[in-house]
Amino acid sequence: MANNNQGKMSREEAGRKGGEKTSNKYSQEHFEEIGQKGGDTTSQEYSQDHFENIGQKGGKTTSQEYSQKHFEDIGQKGGEKTSQEYDQKHFENIGQKGGETTSEKYGEKHYEKIGKKGGRNS
Repeated sequence: MANNNQGKMSREEAGRKGGEKTSNKYSQEHFEEIGQKGGDTTSQEYSQDHFENIGQKGGKTTSQEYSQKHFEDIGQKGGEKTSQEYDQKHFENIGQKGGETTSEKYGEKHYEKIGKKGGRNS
């Protein structure tokens, strides 16, 4: 409902109209630029721990709101879409990069250690 009993515009309607006017006034590039500036400023004001904490809280909340089936469904859809957009060579390249990065991060001793654990468990 656009107007309340006193003939005044509702807060919702005023916000919608203001948003439309602003959207029409500025270009997409303008919004991207101010978004980038805001993101840069925010990242300077808060620590990495801050972002990890709020991300974890958001993840917990989201996992409580949706079922396992929901995440399986969106994962399936995303996988299908991605496989349609990229060819096998793309996946080979990113797999190679990921393997190299992981190998550099953990080193040979790590793989020896987990290999021994795996051997004992099988």
